[in-house]
Amino acid sequence: MTGKLGIVAGRGALPGKLLEACRTRDRPVFVVALEGEADDAIIGDAPHAHVRIGAAGKLIRLLRQQRCEDVVLAGAITRPSLSTLRPDRRGIRVLGRLVAARGGDDSLLAVVIEELEGAGFRVIGADEVLAELLAPAGCWGAHQPDAAALSDIERGVAVIQSLGALDIGQAVIVQQGRILGVEAAEGTDILIARCADLRFDEGPAGVLVKMSKPGQQRRADMPTIGLRTVEGAAKTGLAGIAVEADGALAHDRDEAVALADRLGFFLYGLTAT
Repeated sequence: MTGKLGIVAGRGALPGKLLEACRTRDRPVFVVALEGEADDAIIGDAPHAHVRIGAAGKLIRLLRQQRCEDVVLAGAITRPSLSTLRPDRRGIRVLGRLVAARGGDDSLLAVVIEELEGAGFRVIGADEVLAELLAPAGCWGAHQPDAAALSDIERGVAVIQSLGALDIGQAVIVQQGRILGVEAAEGTDILIARCADLRFDEGPAGVLVKMSKPGQQRRADMPTIGLRTVEGAAKTGLAGIAVEADGALAHDRDEAVALADRLGFFLYGLTAT
């Protein structure tokens, strides 16, 4: 058993997956549930406290009082407006650093990680706790990308590497070499939905590519797909999804593969070239 884990919980299933892993391994855990973001049903009866996003001082004080050694940032959050943030004293200091960073998500997350590490915590990625969720290399199921899909995947990788250097998005949809959409602040599910009417009706169906941006803060923002991603991409008419092997998390992989197999859809883990 390792030291006590502090989970700073936002939206989505990831905080619950981490809690399950801690229970299975008898690892002590404490959840800081971000108000308006974390799902109380997922947190359940785990030891926890609610903290508003701007209360950085309270968050760190709780983690210290609970004697957490490692901290993982888990789940999505909606970036608050300045008028609703209401930071505490430490939050004001962090906010000043965030404003000075003047960047995208990677720049902001780097400031948050530095603040936590400066307070004495070891910030870890969810994959250190949930290594079994890391995306494997190659084809995951019965279907594999054909030559057209592989060409679109290659194009998508190039786009993410180029735009990712500007801290823009981790996902792109490509069909027949044409970029239908790049993920921005809206997230992958909305990217898929808004590209539905942009696809060509004839020819190869297109792909979703999702991978880390160059220099991405993977400890707090690792690319993730799950059953809902597969459902949305297949409904939109795409041929498959390619993600970065050992660089993305795949929730409910067995169920996602079973669904993909039924739909004639491929799931593919990209290896570094």
